[in-house]
Amino acid sequence: MTPGAPLAVYVHWPFCLARCPYCDFNAHVRETVDQERWRTALIEEIGHFAAEIGKRRVTTMFFGGGTPSLMPPATVAAVIDAVAASWGFDEDAEITLEANPTSVEAGRFADLRRAGVNRVSLGVQALDDGALAFLGRGHSCAEAISAVELAARHFPRHSLDLIYARPDQTAAAWRDELGRALDLVDGHISAYQLTVEKGTPFHGAWRRGELRPPGDDDAVALFETTQEVLAAAGLPAYEISNHATPGAECRHNLEVWRGNDYVGIGPGAHGRLTTEGGTIAHAQHRAPEAWLQAVAENGHGTAQRQLISPAERFAELAMTGLRLTVGLERGPVEAFLGTRLEAAFEAGRIQRMVDGGFMVLDRAGLRTTPAGRTRLDAVLAALLA
Repeated sequence: MTPGAPLAVYVHWPFCLARCPYCDFNAHVRETVDQERWRTALIEEIGHFAAEIGKRRVTTMFFGGGTPSLMPPATVAAVIDAVAASWGFDEDAEITLEANPTSVEAGRFADLRRAGVNRVSLGVQALDDGALAFLGRGHSCAEAISAVELAARHFPRHSLDLIYARPDQTAAAWRDELGRALDLVDGHISAYQLTVEKGTPFHGAWRRGELRPPGDDDAVALFETTQEVLAAAGLPAYEISNHATPGAECRHNLEVWRGNDYVGIGPGAHGRLTTEGGTIAHAQHRAPEAWLQAVAENGHGTAQRQLISPAERFAELAMTGLRLTVGLERGPVEAFLGTRLEAAFEAGRIQRMVDGGFMVLDRAGLRTTPAGRTRLDAVLAALLA
């Protein structure tokens, strides 16, 4: 591993007050959490990876979950301090924390800012009380608006998440909701299409016929409305679900999507680290108690660690890179491959995507068209099969 090379750090806090019916993330509800024990374990795992990786420059750090805004600000500060002591931050490092916009959690914003967080991502999900109840959210529309306004006062950068393609949602209603979101945020909005994932309450409701998401044509219309409204407001898409004014993109996610090194701390976290022998993939124990016990016994909670082949790594880079509007850029991709971009794919596959109007191949690289982004899963399957 190259000493001093850039590094991104992801920290997973797995706990929530309640589980949302659409969520299939590694999130858990617990009546009590031993905060001191968790703080100690997170810091210990950071120390383990610091000893393995050596000195690096941390350019971005991201607290995800779960609900990281449920962490006491003192724990957030201690974890940030541990990363600073282990590796050191770039002067302009981005430190993001995901937060729910309840009044209780918003009340911690000032302390979280003092702890070192300089960007907050708010899980607003909807600006309609009926939709929030349907999504199982624990806040009202008024609370969400207050939280976003408070975030703007405390953090240099903030973002909000929205979920669309809800049952019976129309393009006109979604256009209006996006307009209200734009009045709150001037830099970054993430807009995710509602998907019914196996194992969630929504999946059970869908199987029973109690939940009917919009059909494909309606979902495409809502996606296109998202692109049109946000681009017109100066927040073009830089990734399939993420929109920002130039310079306001989430730098941490870009580090990961572009294939740069990142380490995962906490239950279920993943990482990719470049070594002289290739890329190491690691995954931590998903269950909070299993992770906690492993850290106590071994100093880390790694459940899986393996060297992945160049072909496997390139497939990962293609899947994440093609989610970006800039796509796979020739320079870094061809440096990784040691050959031209076209040689990485089976003959004819790229051309078929280009001829179908789903991709563009030029001197800059390979990227999807708007038509390709509406069918991204199918395009990636055809390209990488």
